[in-house]
Amino acid sequence: MKRTLLCLLVFQLVACTELQQVVNQLPQGTTGIGNAEIAQGLREALNMGIEKQVNKLANENGFFRNELVKILLPEELQKVDKTLRDVGLGSLADEGLKIINRAAEDAVGEATPIFVDAVKGITFNDAKQILLGADNAATQYLERSTKTQLYGKFNPIIKNSFQKVGADKIWSNIITKYNNLPLTNDVNPDLTDYTTNEALEGVYTMIALEEKEIRTKVSSRTTDLLKRVFSLQD
Repeated sequence: MKRTLLCLLVFQLVACTELQQVVNQLPQGTTGIGNAEIAQGLREALNMGIEKQVNKLANENGFFRNELVKILLPEELQKVDKTLRDVGLGSLADEGLKIINRAAEDAVGEATPIFVDAVKGITFNDAKQILLGADNAATQYLERSTKTQLYGKFNPIIKNSFQKVGADKIWSNIITKYNNLPLTNDVNPDLTDYTTNEALEGVYTMIALEEKEIRTKVSSRTTDLLKRVFSLQD
């Protein structure tokens, strides 16, 4: 009996210690902030990222002049680019690179409504994990929720964009010239798929950039709601 009571006492002491550790790790100052408000704050932060960063990508040079997301040539075409420049065809290589980025810029306009729907779907259970997660936890949630649908939207737009500006002919010309050079191995990449995936990566990169700003810089929390909610993870 004494042993049982002793075990119970030890168990309670350990449980109390662990509970106190959990309490100490919780964000302070949570008084007055409800579950719905936390979820709404995260929605607001993501919407800011979409409005401020993603919309920029849809403008001319949104990808091409942004070193964070500029789409470079796939690995198998980097040797094509270098070889063309070495033989005096640098302008042709430049044009090929630009039209890849232009196609991505054309496609990004389709992202906003899909993102908005995904943001509306954030629940409090999602929000709890996101708020105390990594600097890009909200962006990761958005990527999981939207990537498949966005690929389906982006891919045909990028394909049409290539056709609209004659990119298919330009790249056919580039690849034909390269494949006809002596001592080269023929290449035939799927540029539409490659550009689609790179465009998606660029979109999530820019949203993550805005999310990190809000999480780490109080000055970036431009509304009372953002200040209240993100103070919980400081």
